[in-house]
Amino acid sequence: MGTQEPRWLNDGEHESWLALGSMLIRLPAALDRQLQRDAGISHFEYQVLAGLSMASARTLRMSELAVLADGSLSRLSHVVKRLEKQDWVRRTPDPADGRYTLAILTDAGWDKVVATAPGHVEEVRRLVFDPLTKAQQKQLREIGRRVGDAIGPDDCPSRQA
Repeated sequence: MGTQEPRWLNDGEHESWLALGSMLIRLPAALDRQLQRDAGISHFEYQVLAGLSMASARTLRMSELAVLADGSLSRLSHVVKRLEKQDWVRRTPDPADGRYTLAILTDAGWDKVVATAPGHVEEVRRLVFDPLTKAQQKQLREIGRRVGDAIGPDDCPSRQA
């Protein structure tokens, strides 16, 4: 059985890969900095709070919230514990199936999201959308979908449990 030569990246692909890698590292760090500075929370914490704010009755099963926030159940559990200490989230057994735990956004948590969202969306707009044309924004959406489809759900930590 012979070994196949790797499909090396050409110059353009290499430049694209380096630019994407840099963005994947720098963008989350920039969003974290803005949220820490302005709201005292991390980007992941904001994703959890915002995800709950958009859910019916501001409530989700922890497993669903982990997928939505794109984090593992373990990471989510630690974050929700911190958010509970701030009285922004509370947990309770799911009355429909006690094997599950529900995360519920409290009124104080709702207020935190409402206060935090304008600054966060402005930073997202400044860093991601303002530098791009409408056509580039559409391309970015399609690129994100295609790469996400290539990765598939089985390679995402939040979808493994």
